[in-house]
Amino acid sequence: MKLRVISSKKEIDTLNPKEKLIHLAYHASNADYLDLMKKCPRLRMIQVLPSYHNTMSDAIQMFMDLQGIDVLEGDVHGYRKDMDEYFAIDDITMKEIAGLADGGASMEDLTLQIQEKVMLDSDIIKYIAKTRITA
Repeated sequence: MKLRVISSKKEIDTLNPKEKLIHLAYHASNADYLDLMKKCPRLRMIQVLPSYHNTMSDAIQMFMDLQGIDVLEGDVHGYRKDMDEYFAIDDITMKEIAGLADGGASMEDLTLQIQEKVMLDSDIIKYIAKTRITA
């Protein structure tokens, strides 16, 4: 699974319209969120930094909910923009999350087990388990 990392509003215009998963590494305005949704009509998830998540307007949050776009809180640990524009979650981790979810593990146990092995935020782990994204 790959998340497209966006570091500034200037990058929105360069996005592939087929992007579904995005991490915003800057404090986006309401207009930026709307531009993202226009540019990427298949968008299903946006991850924002915890400090920015708390300042997101209720109106944008509700609009995203209505559009079926999940807004997650989290960071991309160890990511370097100079190496790749995407943050990747490896196939092994994806399969392990799916296996634990299919095995009936609670979200809390599943999250703790995965976080012991890899540096992923709990929201993205829960999102993967919930949506059953496959590698």
